[in-house]
Amino acid sequence: MSQNYLKTHMSKVLVVGGGIAGMSAAIRLRENDIAVDLVDVDPNWRVYGTGITLSVLTMRALCDLGFKDGLLKHGHGHDGVTLNDKAGNLIQEITAKRLFADDVPAEGGVLRPVLHKMMSDRVKELKTDVRLGLSVESFTQDEDSVSVVFTDGTTGQYDFVIGADGLFSTMREKTLENTPKPKFTGQACWRVMFDTPKDWQQGQMFLSPDIKVGFTPCSPTRMYMYLLEHVPDNPWREEAELPNILRDLLEGFGGVVSDLRKTISDDAEIVYRPLEAILIDGDWYNGRVALIGDSVHATTPHLGSGAGMAVEDAIVLVDELKAHADLGDAMKSFMERRLDRGRLVVGNSLRIGEMEMAGDPMSEQAALMKSSVEAIEEPY
Repeated sequence: MSQNYLKTHMSKVLVVGGGIAGMSAAIRLRENDIAVDLVDVDPNWRVYGTGITLSVLTMRALCDLGFKDGLLKHGHGHDGVTLNDKAGNLIQEITAKRLFADDVPAEGGVLRPVLHKMMSDRVKELKTDVRLGLSVESFTQDEDSVSVVFTDGTTGQYDFVIGADGLFSTMREKTLENTPKPKFTGQACWRVMFDTPKDWQQGQMFLSPDIKVGFTPCSPTRMYMYLLEHVPDNPWREEAELPNILRDLLEGFGGVVSDLRKTISDDAEIVYRPLEAILIDGDWYNGRVALIGDSVHATTPHLGSGAGMAVEDAIVLVDELKAHADLGDAMKSFMERRLDRGRLVVGNSLRIGEMEMAGDPMSEQAALMKSSVEAIEEPY
């Protein structure tokens, strides 16, 4: 019997969700000549947000998926991040390893719309059947296939289904029993874009007892700022109020943060989002239906690795389906490779956030950040 379940038993796969996880799965499956239907609930297939921090984990995964040239052309690559105090004094510089190749920077950033276009263009080039404005209403499965009813009333028959529909996944509840809900972490993340100052070459963070501010260059000329705020009551904030609140939060920071604060206008485009997280600490599959990405391990941005984890999931899932003759064996091996890594990224990200909210010494926060970067450098 061939040791390639993907080749011998799969001809058509459904991917639910057109974000980074779903597109990664579609790309890798089409590269292996598997027919793919990709559905996304958004009829316009839009993407929201500012930039994405490419940790060493995320940079390597996206390069492994074939996006090295696009990231280096349209994004920004660098080899580390500086940790500074509120006044702007250097605490520690963390230099990351170049994992993909010696001539590819270790980490970096990219604009979310730019990455979405790169990935969606590739999905379409590979002749994936993309259907928008619908999702899965229900499904049943047996030993050989999965029968799907879509929300527009149409139906489909598939050899395998991949749920990649994000933090508030509907596929998670349809696939796994007694799954937890995403949990509010106590923090909110602010994001806003700036022109990159001259000679700014890498990521920078500025730590205070109650707020962390960071900057990631994510194009040849632009960078985004992220600010993590402790908001235990999770207040509702009107969009018109955001610029004033953000300027108040940045008051007292020195150096370049102070300079950039002055440029935040009343009509600045600011993204504000309470942070929620989830980790399914058990199997991410049920029979012929598997879940990947934020649907099973949505993390906070502290390690810049949420997107990369989704890409890794897709790559590893297809690899394991190719490496085994039996579907059950492939899925068990998939979980052996992914669950501990999910625990690491989600757990350490949440722990860093807890330290920030508790006002733990900046040296201790820096030490955990450094050890976490070293851990996610390990092969996946």
